[in-house]
Amino acid sequence: MTNEARSPKRWLIGEPLSSEKLEGQLLPKHLALPIFASDPLSSVAYAPQELLMILLLGGLAFLSFAPWVAAGVVVLLIVVVVSYRKLIAAYPSGGGDYEVARKNLGEKAGLIVGSALLVDYIMTVAVSVASGIDNIISAFPAISGFRVELAVLAIVGLAAVNLRGVRESSKAFALPTYIFIGSIFVMVTVALVRTAFGDAPVAESAMYTVHGDQFTQAAFVLLLLRAFASGCSALTGVEAISNGVQAFRTPKIKNAQLTLVAMGTIAIVLFSGLTAVALISGVHYSEIPCNLIGWADCATQPQRSLVAQIASSVFGNNSILFFIVQAATALVLLLAANTAFNGFPLLGSVLAKDQYAPKSLSTRGDRLIYSNGVILLALVAAIILVVYRADVTSLIQLYIIGVFISFTLGQTGMVVHWVKLIRARTGDRSYLARSLVINAVGALMTLSVLIVVTITKFTHGAWLVFVIMPILFMLMLGINRYYRDVDNEIEADPTTTFGATGDHAIVLVGRMQKPILKALDYAIAARHNSIEAVHVSIDDAETEKLEAQWKEQNIKLPLRVLESPYRDISLPLAKYIKFRRDEHGSEVVTIYTPIFIVGHWWESLLHNHKARRIRKRLMLVHGVVLALVPWLLDSSDLIYGRRSRPIPGQDRRGEPRRPIVRKAMPPAAKPHKVAPKSTTTTARKPVDRA
Repeated sequence: MTNEARSPKRWLIGEPLSSEKLEGQLLPKHLALPIFASDPLSSVAYAPQELLMILLLGGLAFLSFAPWVAAGVVVLLIVVVVSYRKLIAAYPSGGGDYEVARKNLGEKAGLIVGSALLVDYIMTVAVSVASGIDNIISAFPAISGFRVELAVLAIVGLAAVNLRGVRESSKAFALPTYIFIGSIFVMVTVALVRTAFGDAPVAESAMYTVHGDQFTQAAFVLLLLRAFASGCSALTGVEAISNGVQAFRTPKIKNAQLTLVAMGTIAIVLFSGLTAVALISGVHYSEIPCNLIGWADCATQPQRSLVAQIASSVFGNNSILFFIVQAATALVLLLAANTAFNGFPLLGSVLAKDQYAPKSLSTRGDRLIYSNGVILLALVAAIILVVYRADVTSLIQLYIIGVFISFTLGQTGMVVHWVKLIRARTGDRSYLARSLVINAVGALMTLSVLIVVTITKFTHGAWLVFVIMPILFMLMLGINRYYRDVDNEIEADPTTTFGATGDHAIVLVGRMQKPILKALDYAIAARHNSIEAVHVSIDDAETEKLEAQWKEQNIKLPLRVLESPYRDISLPLAKYIKFRRDEHGSEVVTIYTPIFIVGHWWESLLHNHKARRIRKRLMLVHGVVLALVPWLLDSSDLIYGRRSRPIPGQDRRGEPRRPIVRKAMPPAAKPHKVAPKSTTTTARKPVDRA
């Protein structure tokens, strides 16, 4: 095994995979479920909590509306799942709502959906990680002071696992997801069985008295709508499967649809069960210290999460089952971010292919995933967690706005799609009519929820989403226009012709060193029409020393010295090249410059900076070609897996460095038009000082 295989990058993400192995990275249904459904499945851990917390603002009497609010969420979830089955069948390429909106409603609608989904994926990571850390703190309150640090560390870990590839991450995340499903199902079942036998569990907050405020009729309705909007967080992530159809094994459409139905069924069962048990056990939930909001006989610290209270009431605080539920809940909430870590890069690659995002987002990394998208998502989500101090209540106000915008426009696009097919009389008319009704109902319901969510969350922080989305919209539109202009600029046409009339080579010489001699040898071997060495003089003493060494080496190529009174190397050289082109016409000038190849990151801080600045300036000069001549320093052996020295002058054991003898390169044996063959033994030609 080479040192490269043991490098930090290889240790972190593993060996690179060839493109031929892409088919092997596709997911079967049992691995696709934890990858794409971890977000909606994990939402059941906090959606009932948010629903009850809003209702209790009106007092205990408002808990009687909880079953009806929860039923509304369940109905909406069923409608969305059925609607997305139709979308997957009609648009299986992986664009999801973005593709549907762009093709049926136009470019701008597609970009609105794209920006909404990007925001939603980022917020999915932030909310899921923050909620997961909350559940960990519920079990271990002593670590509450490290909330932000733990959240950022969790994102780093998720990104690292996803950089190893889709199949690797699915294997890592499958077991915790299934343990969560099983543990919550067992907890709900035990609670219901105990209730049926007259031994209903009692939550630790059941004794608290809630003093509700007096509400007008309008405020009463608004409170119910706010509770419904918070409960709708259980729908987040449903769209991820439609964006990732291409990640499924064949038959892709059927497997994606079955996974979507399985996800919806499990989410409905767990959400309904947790809500029911919360009401049975008497959970009175608020994340604010309850003595500050008028709750009688309560402790001053914030409450534990709803799942923690239910698990404690069902299994007891010291039971192993309690800790299993808490650990599984915390893990699945953290892993819920993995839905976004799959959806965001896939959506980014689609946007990049349509030239609405940087092309780097469409490039697959070593492990055949869109690694640039993973890194970008992790970075942005970490910044948001730091800004909001990983607080779930604050973050959730920015949540679900984006997903319901994409729901609404995606379903509306599907309605237009079916109308087009009906008008064109393509396919089974009854099937098309049923599909049209399903997506029309989905569009109306998601639009209604979008309005409710916007009204109830806007003043609580959701306004920020409506600021970020237009910025993303304009940014994507600007990127598309830029790529379009560049394509028009570089497109081949019959009027633009190229024809060079000369071929001149310049070897840029600083000091007499082996890399310079190697560059001279390469330039001679290339058989240019003419060749010269050029030195830009910024120090007379150094220039005189170079001229003397040039004479000692008996190099017959002319050495042209350019004066630079302002100590700039690139500008005199650029002026000289322009002067030559004025004299010799459309001449191609190839500039040979050495570049050091190093093996340690710290060495890159010590080399090549001046040469890089010179090359950057020369690239702006017409007719110039840059030729980099690599010179491998001893430490570059690290790149190829051989022994290298991390500290100059010592080996890995700290012993004195043994000299490494390099074979001298044989002199070029090719004729040259400017002068006879250049070697280190021929007579020196007089220097041409310009």
